[in-house]
Amino acid sequence: MTRRVLAVDDSKTMRDMVSFTLKRGGFEVVEAEDGVDAIARSATGLFDLVITDINMPRMDGITLVGKLRSDPRFRTTPILVLTTEADATKKAAGKAAGATGWIVKPFEPSQLLDVVHKVCR
Repeated sequence: MTRRVLAVDDSKTMRDMVSFTLKRGGFEVVEAEDGVDAIARSATGLFDLVITDINMPRMDGITLVGKLRSDPRFRTTPILVLTTEADATKKAAGKAAGATGWIVKPFEPSQLLDVVHKVCR
């Protein structure tokens, strides 16, 4: 069974990099350009993992994490934050919203796959 990942980032380049890495790791990837787009795509089915940026237009990643966590289908789904933000306050806000983990950009493809395999069992 192929695991589905929702990859959310306003940067097309970053979405492409995440998608390429995860597809090579055997995952099916659905891309979203911001939190609003991610909420719409989350209605199309279940995901085994969500990876989101923080700083995005229309709806930021922390708000997205909170909204997904309020949906019973995403209550236990791992949600990773992939961002340039390394600030402890942002990390605390992400954790409070329900984020499972935090990866700082730029990322090594092998590092991303290692973390994804750990949280997506």
